[in-house]
Amino acid sequence: MTQAKQPTNSGALATLVIVFFFWGFIAASNSIFIPFCRTHFSLNQFQSQLIGSAFYGAYFIGSLILYLLSSLVGYDILNKIGYKKGIIYGLAISVVGALLIIPSANANSFPAILASFFVVALGFSLQQTAAQPFAIALGDPSTGSHRLNLAGGVNSLGTTLGPIIVSFFLFGTPSSANAVVTVTNVNTFWMIIAAVFAAVALFFTFSKLPSGKDDAKFEASRKASFSLILLTGLIVLVIIVGQLTQIGKLPLTAITLLIVIGVLFTSYSNASKNGEGWGAMKYQQLILGMIGIFLYVGVEVTIDNNFGALLKTPGYIVAGGMHDSEISKYISLYWGSLMIGRWTGAIGVFNLSEMGKRIATIVVPFIAFGIILFINHLYGNNIADLLPYSICIAIAIMAFFYGQQKPVKTLLTLALLAAFAMTFGVATKGIISVYAFMSGGLCCSIMWPCIFSLGVAGLGKYTSQGSAFLIMMILGGAVIPPFQGSVGDSTSNMHISYLVAACCFVALALLAVRLRAVLKSQGLNFDEQIGGH
Repeated sequence: MTQAKQPTNSGALATLVIVFFFWGFIAASNSIFIPFCRTHFSLNQFQSQLIGSAFYGAYFIGSLILYLLSSLVGYDILNKIGYKKGIIYGLAISVVGALLIIPSANANSFPAILASFFVVALGFSLQQTAAQPFAIALGDPSTGSHRLNLAGGVNSLGTTLGPIIVSFFLFGTPSSANAVVTVTNVNTFWMIIAAVFAAVALFFTFSKLPSGKDDAKFEASRKASFSLILLTGLIVLVIIVGQLTQIGKLPLTAITLLIVIGVLFTSYSNASKNGEGWGAMKYQQLILGMIGIFLYVGVEVTIDNNFGALLKTPGYIVAGGMHDSEISKYISLYWGSLMIGRWTGAIGVFNLSEMGKRIATIVVPFIAFGIILFINHLYGNNIADLLPYSICIAIAIMAFFYGQQKPVKTLLTLALLAAFAMTFGVATKGIISVYAFMSGGLCCSIMWPCIFSLGVAGLGKYTSQGSAFLIMMILGGAVIPPFQGSVGDSTSNMHISYLVAACCFVALALLAVRLRAVLKSQGLNFDEQIGGH
């Protein structure tokens, strides 16, 4: 007898997606805050990218601390307290971080700003670790990916609105060109953010959400823990060396990249000889997935975080370079491009016929594009030069159809298309180059579920642990943007630095091919067996 499916707790899911919105809102807002800090604190491009390093580095540190503490006590701490309390505690931490930005801004201290951003993201790390499995637990496990797709769509709405709203608080309307940002502007914005975080935490506290406790056994992996601690220690050592010596930022960031990849591959090599104590890291697909998430998050963030500096370059768009207050529509378009792809990827949530899915795959991206244009129009941005971007959307739709919702084929197709777009963007200037770089968002939009599903395939009882290791690799957002920034500083050419993004996409294409071979060797022809992501 077929077991009835568990109904989705729609009310609880609607409450939960609020936190997904704020992750996107704040992450995309960094793209406006970074060029402001570069101007306000007289930073070079590498230094300005440290905001991203503090933000995304906190995801790695927070996830690692939670994992190591769970290993120490012998049970999963988050499962013990429940996903609901995990989100509430995470929001409380983010409130503290948002409030810390206010005295940091008043003191005119960039290091204090970095520390405050780290605390905000530390709270996000706990929220994300709790919210993703919580979304799956709020209904039948077989439809868990659908709820994550829906939450991802709401997250992307936050990334689209974030740059516009932050620009309004910092610079006013586009008609206020060359406006001077005051500490009062910054304080007002972060005071409101802290209040909203606190309100959401209280809402969660008194809501009737289930506790989300899980009795699943915690799989300790002593050697994997040592490997991750070693990785952290080596990165800290590089930071210390950078502070105490005159070694350039470019070689230091390059070394950091090599450390991450080197430690992961060395771990797999050792685990393949004797898997005892390695847990999920004895599986090659997980190692490749970790590298894939590292590169994916890194390239998604670096395209955008360095774009403000490129737009301000004299001669790239306008002769004198663009003012901070004028770049929000392009930043919004980039993050909106991720929304376009994720909304398209979420079509599978709905029970449509095959013809209905095909029609929706064509119509939904342009509806999302229309929303992006409408939001920018309401803000007062001139959207005329954004309209031809519809050509890039049409190309992306063809790529989505070609990928057939198969993770390997989709990842390979989008990675190659994005590598071409980045190279084309470097070879051109003006609005055509802008379109090319912004289309990276369309290609990145559905890479996460592709890489994630391939990385945890065949892990069995280690699936939960493997998922935690993959989330740690959000670290890529802390490493790759400063690397590109240092390339831009050392060459005095932010335009050419986008070859870094092109190389990341080429590496992701190679990883897709390798993942397919590894999984086939284990009897998992993922594209044929799963048929989607």
